[in-house]
This record gives sequence, C-alpha cells and structure tokens, in this order.
Amino acid sequence: MALPLEKSYTIEDIYALPQGQRAELIDGQMYMMAPPKRVHQKLVLKLAKIIDDYIDSKHGDCEVYPAPFAVFLNEDDRNYVEPDISVICDKNKLNDKGCNGAPDWIIEITSPSNPQHDYGIKRFKYRTAGVREYWIVNPEKKSIIVYDFEHEQQTNQYSFEDTVPVCIYEDLKICIEEILL
Repeated sequence: MALPLEKSYTIEDIYALPQGQRAELIDGQMYMMAPPKRVHQKLVLKLAKIIDDYIDSKHGDCEVYPAPFAVFLNEDDRNYVEPDISVICDKNKLNDKGCNGAPDWIIEITSPSNPQHDYGIKRFKYRTAGVREYWIVNPEKKSIIVYDFEHEQQTNQYSFEDTVPVCIYEDLKICIEEILL
C-alpha cells in the first residue's frame, strides 16, 4: 500500500496564514510557532541591543534584526525562517521583505514547546545555507551553545554566568546573566 504524500508548502502558504499566526518553512515543511514567553523577549531585546551598540561603536556595516524578520535561506519558495536575532553583514542580501540568503550570525532562544527544532533541523539548515555563527540560548537550562560554522571549530557550551566570546567579532563578549539583572 502506498503511503500518502506529505503536503509540501511554499512561502505563499506562510503569507496566507491568519493575522498573528507565525510559522517557519523548512524544505517545504511548515512549523507553527507559539507566542514567546517574557524571558524570551527580554533576551531578544537585550542581546539585539548589545550587538547593535557594538556594531555602531565600531562603525560597522552589519545590521541587527530581531524577530519577526523574514529570512529566505536558500532564496527559494520552500525555506522561510524567522530567527530570534539575525545579523547581516552583506547589505546586498537585504530588501524590503527581509534577508535573501544566510545571515552571518543567528541567535535562537529555545522555546519549551519545541527546543529540538533549534538543536537539530535549524542547526543543519543554517550550517548548509552558509550561516557563519549560530547561538542556541536555552533559558530553562541557562545554557548557550555556540557553533562556529565559518571556522568549523568545535562546538562550545557555556552557562549564563560565563562570558561568551563572539566568533565573528574578536573583541565582543557577552554575559547573559549580566543582561538579565
């Protein structure tokens, strides 16, 4: 007996969702997103501000975008994500709809309802799309995992008390515990 075909979605389906409903699309599979918790939003706000202030202080060209911000990873109609924080250094990737191609640095704050999505599916997708650095911040475990895809360095795991070095910026270090005070 033949198995039924799974429905394949496109970006058109994402834009057809009811107002307020958010989802991501990876290889034609749609993943619905639950509303974030307060600590999640606080982390996004504080981290984005630290990164943006750092870039401004260095007169850098990179831009920081917190979610919701559309990232079309493969410049096709089957992949659409909204990372919690996207840092894009190539302004040619930016247009009014979002980012076409891989951001340089992505930070995801895990959701209690679906943390495996950030650790597995997205990690693989971000790496193969060309993201240089990927952080997974887990508020429940108070941990940060840093993937330096650009230099193919070993993965590093940190606690919220640690000062975490940023791979794409040699002189930027962030302590999550300090920003949550």
